[in-house]
Amino acid sequence: MLPVQRQTRTQGRKRRSHDALKPVHVASCPNCGSARLPHTACNECGYVRPGLKLSLSKED
Repeated sequence: MLPVQRQTRTQGRKRRSHDALKPVHVASCPNCGSARLPHTACNECGYVRPGLKLSLSKED
């Protein structure tokens, strides 16, 4: 089924205004200082929060 009328440039651009890529937020690990995503475990040391540390295994 085809649209009845053509959509104007303005309407198309307004619709696509939310499609832009958003920057990735990074936080520094308080334990080792490396960059990590917020609310996730650190890739370097496994630190999550005080009292919780995940054991990381190196895969070859």
